[in-house]
Amino acid sequence: AKDGQWVVWRLKRGVTWHDGAPFSADDVIFNWEFAIDPGTAAGSRAAFEDIVRIERLDQYTIKTVFKKPQPYWASAFTGSGLLPRHVFQSVKGSGAREAIGMIAAVGTGPYRLTEFRPGDLIRADLNKTYHVPNRPFFDRLDIKCGGDAVGAARAVLQTGEYDFAYYVLIEEEVLRRIEQGGKGRVMTIPSSAVSFIQCNQTDPWREVDGERSSLKAPHPLLTEKAVRTALSLSVDRTSIQDHLVGRNGQITANFLNAPDRFRSQNCTWEFSIDKANDTLEQAGYLRGPDGVRSKDGRRLRFLFQAAANSTVQKVQTVIKQGAGRAGIEMEVKAIPASVFFSADVSNVDTNVRFLADLQTYTVFTGLDPQLFMAQFASWEVPTKENGWTGRNIARWRNADFDRLWRQAETEMDPVKRAALFIKMNDMVVQSAVVIPVTWRNVLHAAANSLAGIEPNSWDSIFGRIAYWYRVGEAR
Repeated sequence: AKDGQWVVWRLKRGVTWHDGAPFSADDVIFNWEFAIDPGTAAGSRAAFEDIVRIERLDQYTIKTVFKKPQPYWASAFTGSGLLPRHVFQSVKGSGAREAIGMIAAVGTGPYRLTEFRPGDLIRADLNKTYHVPNRPFFDRLDIKCGGDAVGAARAVLQTGEYDFAYYVLIEEEVLRRIEQGGKGRVMTIPSSAVSFIQCNQTDPWREVDGERSSLKAPHPLLTEKAVRTALSLSVDRTSIQDHLVGRNGQITANFLNAPDRFRSQNCTWEFSIDKANDTLEQAGYLRGPDGVRSKDGRRLRFLFQAAANSTVQKVQTVIKQGAGRAGIEMEVKAIPASVFFSADVSNVDTNVRFLADLQTYTVFTGLDPQLFMAQFASWEVPTKENGWTGRNIARWRNADFDRLWRQAETEMDPVKRAALFIKMNDMVVQSAVVIPVTWRNVLHAAANSLAGIEPNSWDSIFGRIAYWYRVGEAR
């Protein structure tokens, strides 16, 4: 609809789930019901909340009706895949969290899961009922799990043991050496991702009503803009990009970098230890005998956490060294990625619980920034009350930002809407609540013989795996 109030989806006919059940409008409607059920606590809930109802027009057609105009109507049902109704109907609600991962995967794609050994192996065989004729080209996929990015890249580029390595996050110098193996090539794909430092606006060390990093306990240091600004000034982004990130990214002053129309031209970055020191001096933070600054008995000492990865830990070290030259002491902490990014809200080491002063990780925008920028909306703060399911991990709240976000939510003029997001980006960057470091590329390693891979900045590299083939084999 021109007013953004509804959209009609027409489903492809003749599609079946891997177990032979037909894919239909009932599956699509079920995914909406599944996501908005409070008992499910789905991470994708936000994409579905603005749907007031879904009308089943026939077996292959639905009409989605929204509560208010939707400038980006495709946010629901795209990006994260669909669940089969006949498999998940029985666990809808409170049983969903325990069921996800315990039920064998059933999809509609070119390969169906036949074996899964956690942390070791995934095996998938050709789906003989795949809805695209004469696809896929391979009979089976063997996917090695676990290990590390360096080992994965070597298995493709040096030994030729495997054909493809996904997201090889490796420091540039190491990657160049591995490339010399000659068995494969590195694919560099631009993305919407940004790697950044997040400043906790609540106190992770003070417990209030059984909750740390609580809104009732503002951070004693990081709520002060001078401290956050000094941190930003002490980050040696050039060294990080040149020696560690390399082809994995480029320096950016923005948090929101893509799509192009949403990228601000108003923000800048600077590396200046002198200015960082001056900023802290003027704010009243004076150096002690050990070189660490303090004010009113409060030392500038922070715990800086991240997911465990050799490159990420080296980035942490560069940031720690720069901060130290400005009189800021940092302790770095590495948490296994499976824990740091876990959906288990009871785990205190997740990035969402944020029981540290600072943390660094990478987030992807998506085709539309509405949900992406919701991570700064006041109502999205993770709390004990909402089961730590909010997206505003920094716990930053600003009424002007909230107003801009709400305005963009229903603004149908694309030019005006882009201007609103640029203002939002400028607010969070210039306040240094988040400190952008690099705008990321995604690097994969592929065997020289593997063809048909189409780089895509907005979808999984595996989105068209049905079209991959071996050079020299029949197409």
